[in-house]
Amino acid sequence: MTQEQRWTVEQIPDQTGRVFVVTGANSGLGLATTRALARPGGHVILAVRDEGKGHRAVAEITAEQPDASLEVRHLDLADLDSVQAFADELHTDRPGLDVLINNAGVMAPPRRLSAQGHEVQFAANHLGHFALTGLLLDLLAAGRDPRVVTVSSVNHRKGRMHFDDLAGERSYSPMGFYNQSKFANAVFGWELHRRLTEAGSPVRSVLAHPGYTATNLQMSAVGLWRVVFGRIGNPLFAQSPAQGALPQLYAATDPHAAGGQFIGPDGTAELRGAPTRVRLSPAAADAETGRRLWELSERLTDVWFGLPAPEGSSSAPRP
Repeated sequence: MTQEQRWTVEQIPDQTGRVFVVTGANSGLGLATTRALARPGGHVILAVRDEGKGHRAVAEITAEQPDASLEVRHLDLADLDSVQAFADELHTDRPGLDVLINNAGVMAPPRRLSAQGHEVQFAANHLGHFALTGLLLDLLAAGRDPRVVTVSSVNHRKGRMHFDDLAGERSYSPMGFYNQSKFANAVFGWELHRRLTEAGSPVRSVLAHPGYTATNLQMSAVGLWRVVFGRIGNPLFAQSPAQGALPQLYAATDPHAAGGQFIGPDGTAELRGAPTRVRLSPAAADAETGRRLWELSERLTDVWFGLPAPEGSSSAPRP
């Protein structure tokens, strides 16, 4: 796909009048995404856990782009009460929303539980974004060319769902449960596409992954993983956040980005490079896995999308 392979931020169309929510927008990929969306006129809501860091990010961007349209709002994705409060606040002052970029993430920390008792990577990376998407879906449906961009990882291909031990009570591996959360992102993004298509919704669900990008994410890892990914891997092999953000920016803004597509880097092993269409693992596109995770997520979050479940795997082409 030659056009995608050459794609840069210079090809982002005019975004004047469009409203974006970017989770984890104060650093790394989220900050690079926010900066790139503000430049062509987009209004970006920085959904961040630490509002002080969010305001510092705004100051950094506005020092470069004085006319940037930005606002900071509190969102702790690991706490479903915070997700509900964020969504309620948006509903009070926004008639619509154009793009939700589910970007924030936690990587390989020591085992701990969220406010609602879920393993924190599954809670923050998947359940929080699942609930946020469901709660904002009506605002998105009222938007212009509305999209949900869910950021997964090349690691989704190593992941699987521990349905019988979601909280890691019997066995916990920091990277294993990170891979599970990124697998859940991939399953969710594809299942959301299938259900939106079945419902005839105007909202597109597009998936993206950044390859191997140097961010603070790796520095949240525990023990050996922090050394391997953060201290050694980042300086030697990782691309910059500005480069790593290109797949999700393409998914969020380019007219050619279609629902159900998965956008990642075009380089070796999809670790770096320009945006191109890549493939989900067959396991992530499995209809039964999608149904099971969807129904479980609705129960765990108490957020119900009201979207019909497609019959079998024939309702949408495989990615």
